[in-house]
Amino acid sequence: MDNDVAAGTSTTASASTLGHLALGLTLLAFGIGHTGALDGISAASAVTVALFVGGITLFVAGLLEFRGRNAFDGTAFVGLGAFWFTWGTASGDTSVSAEAAGLFLLLWALLALSLTLGAAGGGLLPQVMYGLLFVSLLLLGIARFAEAGTPAKVAGWVAALAGLLAWYGATAVWAKWPTALPGRASGRGVTATG
Repeated sequence: MDNDVAAGTSTTASASTLGHLALGLTLLAFGIGHTGALDGISAASAVTVALFVGGITLFVAGLLEFRGRNAFDGTAFVGLGAFWFTWGTASGDTSVSAEAAGLFLLLWALLALSLTLGAAGGGLLPQVMYGLLFVSLLLLGIARFAEAGTPAKVAGWVAALAGLLAWYGATAVWAKWPTALPGRASGRGVTATG
């Protein structure tokens, strides 16, 4: 079965869908936690989701994407899985300075920027999703350096919107919903025919 092209394609489509669902759910939890919109829900509330769904699940989905020869989604999911796992394990560490946390977020924003640029040929949905992730991480990094709450809240809303787009893209595969504007190609790895 490992050499069966059809089986590999099915596995890749499933891994891509799993990766986008994991990314969507993690971004929603992370984003909503940063907005402060819900009483008793903070960014710390997203740590478990970040570790297991964002970290481990995305990392495994990325390895499956590499196995299926999808370098873009493989890179995105493994890289973002490493980010979420690191963020989740380090978020409770009070010895980390605001500047170190800001630098961490800004460095990972560079990965999100690379993913945004790399998704340019794959459709508008993934490019906007990764673009929103970039903006969110950039704002969070700035908020840490400035020790300001407003940019962090805005970043939370932007991350939540990116999460909704990732969730929509993954769900669209199963529900056969459109993922491209009329007259445009479907997104790479997140297609309605996936």
